[in-house]
Amino acid sequence: METNEEIWELRLYIAGNTPKSQLALSNLKKYCEEHLKGKYVIEVIDLRVQPQLAEGDQILAVPTLVKKVPEPIRKIIGDLSNEEKVLVGLNIRPTVK
Repeated sequence: METNEEIWELRLYIAGNTPKSQLALSNLKKYCEEHLKGKYVIEVIDLRVQPQLAEGDQILAVPTLVKKVPEPIRKIIGDLSNEEKVLVGLNIRPTVK
């Protein structure tokens, strides 16, 4: 059975293993498990290790989440602690509980 549901490609830019970076990643994983279970890929990019990658997505602050697919590309800056803001920013419709 084929589905036309896309795999969400999310890229989280961080700068080192800081508490804010860890919080952003744990929040992102929590939201994805709740709303995109089985339909997402998270790529974490540490700009201390790969600073040249910041230019491609025009990253000006960290942590920054970039939604690559599905389009449109969206960016959210911060630790992602405001779930409603993150869901609206990523254009995710909350699942009914």
